Amino acid sequence: MAYLLLVVEPVEQRGQRTEEEGREAYDQMARFADGLNTRGILRAVESLTSLKDASRVTASNGDARIVDGPFAEAKEMIGGFFLIDCETRAQAVEIAAQCPAAKWCTIEVRKVGPCYS
Repeated sequence: MAYLLLVVEPVEQRGQRTEEEGREAYDQMARFADGLNTRGILRAVESLTSLKDASRVTASNGDARIVDGPFAEAKEMIGGFFLIDCETRAQAVEIAAQCPAAKWCTIEVRKVGPCYS
């Protein structure tokens, strides 16, 4: 069963770190990913850049509306994700609790599946 671990972080968090602190956080996450890969449960992992590089797109009646970031109303952003294979939700939650980023942000655990269920 596939689960997505979303790294949900405060928008201002990255700007409050020194470059050295940011690199150390990134290295901790890379080591965590390496461990998941060694266990054979990692499908994909990516870090995402800040909201200043983001766009939001909505479409209505064939017209697309595009809003470029940063987004003033945003308090949190998705900083990255891990796509993992687990037997149970409990196992996915346990892995999320071991994620280094759980010390400085929230890890949201989502089961991969159809949007109608």
